[in-house]
Amino acid sequence: MAKFLDLRTSQNASYSNSIAQTITVANAPQLFGRIGLGTVGAGPNIRVLLQGAVTLQLPLLPAVTTITIQVVRGTSPNSPLVYSASENMNLNILGPQTFAFNALDFNPPADIQQTYSAYISVSLVGVVRVGPESFSGVAVSD
Repeated sequence: MAKFLDLRTSQNASYSNSIAQTITVANAPQLFGRIGLGTVGAGPNIRVLLQGAVTLQLPLLPAVTTITIQVVRGTSPNSPLVYSASENMNLNILGPQTFAFNALDFNPPADIQQTYSAYISVSLVGVVRVGPESFSGVAVSD
């Protein structure tokens, strides 16, 4: 039976169109969520399930745009990579587009607080982060 260790959430923007943060640098990771999970006292086989969503809108002059979501174990985009996915935004959608993900970190080191950070980067300057944005995780062990 799995042993529950911790559950945390990071809610950067709770509603659609609740923020308007224009991305001004292409291919530069921007933090949209960070959580800390306690894993002290864990049994063997620690597992961390991470999930999140980020909503973006193309600029007024849309062009092919690739978004990349990265989740790392740490506080820097250069920390150990846990998950990465890239997808093109749909040029036929004029409104907001939500990108959701699920990730798993198997057997991270037990720690008082294991930090996970979620980043978004885009290939086109002018894409707008409009919300909602969320990031959450749950840690369990055997």
